[in-house]
Amino acid sequence: MAVTEPAPVAAPAVHEGILRRQSLRESAARTYARSLPIVPVRARGMTIEGADGRRYLDCLSGAGTLALGHNHPVVLEAIRKVIDSGAPLHVLDLATPVKDAFTTELFATLPRQFADNARIQFCGPAGTDAVEAAFKLVRAATGRSGLLAFTGAYHGMTAGALAASGGAEDVRVTRLPFPQNYRCPFGVGGERGAEIAARWTENLLDDPKGGAPAPAGMILEPVQGEGGVNPAPDSWMRRMREITETRSVPLIADEVQTGVGRTGAFWAVEHSGIVPDVMVLSKAIGGSLPLAVIVYRSELDTWQPGAHAGTFRGNQLAMAAGTATLAFVRENHLAERAATLGARIVARLQALATDHPTIGDVRGRGLMIGVELVDPEATAPGDSPEPPPAPALAQAVQQECLRRGLIVELGGRHSTVVRLLPPLTLTDEQATAVVDRLADALAAAERLPHRRTTTGPLR
Repeated sequence: MAVTEPAPVAAPAVHEGILRRQSLRESAARTYARSLPIVPVRARGMTIEGADGRRYLDCLSGAGTLALGHNHPVVLEAIRKVIDSGAPLHVLDLATPVKDAFTTELFATLPRQFADNARIQFCGPAGTDAVEAAFKLVRAATGRSGLLAFTGAYHGMTAGALAASGGAEDVRVTRLPFPQNYRCPFGVGGERGAEIAARWTENLLDDPKGGAPAPAGMILEPVQGEGGVNPAPDSWMRRMREITETRSVPLIADEVQTGVGRTGAFWAVEHSGIVPDVMVLSKAIGGSLPLAVIVYRSELDTWQPGAHAGTFRGNQLAMAAGTATLAFVRENHLAERAATLGARIVARLQALATDHPTIGDVRGRGLMIGVELVDPEATAPGDSPEPPPAPALAQAVQQECLRRGLIVELGGRHSTVVRLLPPLTLTDEQATAVVDRLADALAAAERLPHRRTTTGPLR
């Protein structure tokens, strides 16, 4: 059903002034601020209030950082408790009661077979720092320098993480096919496509003339987030574990965005039942504050003291907020709730697709959902069975969502996947409002004239 748009509010001078000064003073590299020209001043749960008086339902959640939404009471209480206690806020890597509580709670949530023989390294503020630490760890442990990564991946913006994401050249990184049903690189999709992708990987690694540098590790996302919300098939995940294990290649699971209940399991690797050698964790583990760690098999712990460090790896407020978040998600079974509510949202969006041929695909896992928009009237390149992407339409949908008080992000290779990352505290009523507003925005965007955008080859 259509949703009535909020009454327009005259933007106060403070709102326009802040946006104007931002455009004049901040880097041209800024991203979210370009497509979401709002000035948040208050937030609670899923709701953000802007300086212009408008309210928005936030389906971005700090790119998945806010598992419990904005300013959840248990998070605020945990932060206040540390501040009021007089405990030090900056301790480098010294042991503290706050850190001990965080590590204990984190290990209690990890797959038991993994946690019982694991070590943790606190890496510093961002997920990309943890990715770099994981690369350094496996290279030191194996004595090899090559890395195996996948098409469509995103692991961060530092040099090594960017190379593994396909955003920079690094001869040590071997790019492998990531299976997906929609726009399958082999044109078949499903289990057959996943099997071909697995065989491709296996044959390349066993081919002495394949050209792949001896791999120190393989890094993968159980669900590609920035790459367009592409869930890895469970059977393929098990094959990757088998392939790496039999060849003594450490398997790194990047759970920066998929972790802490996001996909309907506490950790996304649990869907397939695999036990990786390294897990990269950030975003939600800090309860909205900067925190990043790697957890790994103790056999890989060959580092010398000081082999990896970071000034802000002892963020006590983040650890306290993270402990509260992890415990709340675990005790209130929010992962299971994400699975149930996510399936309901996906079903509604798939039903919406029957009346909107511009929806090429709806996919996701738990509350990590993507809607790929296409141009059904355009001719697909080559023999592709799927219509070409529609980036102009996707941008219009994002802006129409914003007009209706809904914040969404775009992802995928051509930025044509509308991504939904609502907090795990999402209510049934909010879920209905999200789908209704998105449906209304899509209908409005479809009525707008669009400039056809050439996207180039799809494979």
